[in-house]
Parts: sequence; structure tokens; C-alpha cells
Amino acid sequence: MGRLRKDGEGETVQAVTRALSLLEILSKESSPVSISELARKANLKLTTVHRLLYTLMNKGFVEQDEQSLRYKLGIKAFEIGNAALAGLDLRNISRPFLKELAESVNETTNLAILDGAEVVYIDQLESTNIVIVKMFARIGSRGPAYCTGTGKVLLADLSTEELTQRMAGVEFIRFTEHTITDLQQLIAALKEIKANGYALDFSERDEGVVCVAAPVRNHEGRWQAAISVSGPVQRMTNERIYEQILPAVLNAAQKISEKLGYRGA
Repeated sequence: MGRLRKDGEGETVQAVTRALSLLEILSKESSPVSISELARKANLKLTTVHRLLYTLMNKGFVEQDEQSLRYKLGIKAFEIGNAALAGLDLRNISRPFLKELAESVNETTNLAILDGAEVVYIDQLESTNIVIVKMFARIGSRGPAYCTGTGKVLLADLSTEELTQRMAGVEFIRFTEHTITDLQQLIAALKEIKANGYALDFSERDEGVVCVAAPVRNHEGRWQAAISVSGPVQRMTNERIYEQILPAVLNAAQKISEKLGYRGA
């Protein structure tokens, strides 16, 4: 048996290639497809498509609607797709883009997820600047989501009902004069973040620290994680934030999202 090559070159099995092309076509359709339409889109003969569909149906990858006799993806395709998504390692996927972001702006970059009402930092690359900001955030550390850039990004994707449930019992501690101190103030801020697609943190948790954060979307478009750039207020000027930092953060977040299966703009 020959070795499989990672570059896509080498021999392929025609029947497998054709069957996969049918699955790809069905995956892009919002409703069941007729066999003639499948044959046309796959540029295959009806008899060939019929044989392939019979095999795919027998294995559970394709189902036929009993009334329209049209075809759609079966439960087996769904199970395998979910298994592939579950196998994606968020930290490993994000690391190259986090590194690229850190090198482009030379500030500390972070990757975080939401756990209850807290943000948890699962990766971080520190700046090589002489002046490095002192933050509570370190790999493995957690903190209140309501007063951090990454935390606010992740809270912004929740419904008001879920947000209220998560924040129930949370004490809004005033860490600095800029800290959000009540739920209604937080809800108003999150609506703006959701509309903008990013969050800014001007010394809300750590005095003198500015953070620019953006969401990492999963294949469903949900805000699964957040990446951010943090730096001292002296370097993180408004001009630099909007001209350099924010575009770089949004670009990195988009690239990671695409790796996770997100296909939106």
C-alpha cells in the first residue's frame, strides 16, 4: 500500500472523489436536492449519481425525503462533522496568529474564553518592549468579565436573559474609576460592543492598561473566544489604537475564526 501524501498529489479513487463531491454539494444546499440537480452540479451521469447515492444512503451519509424523493445530508455526515469540530484545539490553532499579532504591534497579546461570569486566559505572548504593563492576566488566570476587554466581548454575545443569569450574585467591584459598577451600565456597554464587533478597555481592571479585544467566532458564528492586545496607556493612544492595533486584532480574529470553520465576513 502506497503512503498518503500531505500535499494532495498522488493517486485518487474516482468513486470516492465523486461521492465526496456529492456530499459537498448537499452541504451547501439549504433544502433537499433532486438527483437530476445533483448530476448537473457534479457533472456526472444520472446512473453514476444513483449508484453513489445508494451507497451513501446505505452508510447513513445521505437521506432521501419520502415525499419529494429529494436528497439531503444524513445523520452520519452530521456526526462526523461534529467530531471534526470537537477535535479542533483552540489554543494550538490560535497560537500562530497570536504570535503574528504580537510581532506586528509589539504589545502583549491574549487569548481568553468565558467561564460563567469570569474570563479565563488560555494563552498569552508578552511584549518585548522595555516598558511592560503589569496585569492580573496570565495564562491560566481568571478574572471578572465585566471589566476586561476580552470578557466584555464574550459577554456581548449572550442574550440579556443569559447575561442576567450569569451575572446573578456577581459583586461589581470598582477596581479603578473607569470600572463598570452595575448590570444596566454593563448591558448598555455590551450592546455597543455587539454592534461594533470589538471592545475597548481603558483602565477598567488595571490602572494604566489599555486593551483592544475582538471575538473569535466558531463555525456557527457564535463568539467562542476572544483575542486582545494590551499595553500601557502611554503607547496605546487613540491614534495608534484605531490606525494600527484595532485593524490588526480584527484581522487576527478573522483568521482564527476561519480556521474554526467560520465563513462569514
